[in-house]
Amino acid sequence: MATADAIVIGAGIIGTACAWQLAQQGLRVLLVDDQRPGATAAGMGHLVCMDDNPAELALSSYSLNLWRSVVDRMPEDCAWRDCGTLWLAEKPEEMAIAEVKQQRMAAFGVNSELLTPQQVVQLEPMLRGGLAGGLRVPGDGIIYAPNAARWLVDDAGQAVQRIYGEVIALEQQSVVLASGQRFSAPVITLACGLQADKLLATPLLRAKKGQLAITDRYPHTVKHQLVELGYGASAHASDGTSVAFNVQARPTGQLLIGSSRQFDTLNPAIDMPLLATMLKRATDYLPELAKMNIIRCWAGFRAASADGLPLLGPHPDYSWLWLALGHEGLGVTTAMGSAALIAAQIQQQRTAIDDTPYLAARMFATDECLL
Repeated sequence: MATADAIVIGAGIIGTACAWQLAQQGLRVLLVDDQRPGATAAGMGHLVCMDDNPAELALSSYSLNLWRSVVDRMPEDCAWRDCGTLWLAEKPEEMAIAEVKQQRMAAFGVNSELLTPQQVVQLEPMLRGGLAGGLRVPGDGIIYAPNAARWLVDDAGQAVQRIYGEVIALEQQSVVLASGQRFSAPVITLACGLQADKLLATPLLRAKKGQLAITDRYPHTVKHQLVELGYGASAHASDGTSVAFNVQARPTGQLLIGSSRQFDTLNPAIDMPLLATMLKRATDYLPELAKMNIIRCWAGFRAASADGLPLLGPHPDYSWLWLALGHEGLGVTTAMGSAALIAAQIQQQRTAIDDTPYLAARMFATDECLL
């Protein structure tokens, strides 16, 4: 039976960030990797400050500051770019949303600037005319999340040991793999997204399917991450199917196009009508996209909690079990902040921001043991 100070289950961006943060605290960590591509491999890799509720804003702004403290040390293949985000108002009344967004962000020290229609065109000439303006958030960025996750493990050095296999059971301070191997540690952190529900008797997460498309390489002029101001309503809708304009210029010269959301399906196949709707929405903002070749489309699954906030904290019934789950579409953005909260809780240190809104115990209605 191998031992460590902590075990982290899940080697996506959340799990690797948790392992990295625990290693910074001097702990020896076993990172269990089932080698199945998850949300980290399928997502857009945006580092974007979101303000749809105060808790989301607090965590995303805190986490972005932590990302900025390490991005200069990342290798080039992590594809970090400080491109900023340009939130676009399609109609004049949406500028009121931009103004509120600016005020909320300013309260957390996040700089942004309101833009006139003329300024939007000057910054991004590929956008169609007739937009009502926008809000530029220069501190946002992008990374290539799969490589960033690998870098976090590499940067931790010998403090993090990667173990390959599927966890099929949790026992008292132990994990059991499908191979029959057993590993133990005083603390275990569950950071494996939708797979966590298989290990817990109470379902905590809901699947939100998303689809993305990427173009061939072009000498285009898109500089920012481009997002419509209606994105928040689409992202946080509690039911139904939705699309919203969201385009990134990748360092490769490609355009990554999103986004869509479908609920309660685990079918990995591309939904062609929904993809067509998503691409039509994108060409409404960037007409030249219609002339570009789409070379790949794919789908992935976000793990969402019932209230839209991640579950970050100890399981209410098991003092040795921590949850780092339910980040939905903000896993990359909030990975470093989430991991810092988890590490501080495990070490019984004061958290840098109030962790009350994210504590996992809020999702458990009873004290009945689950494992």
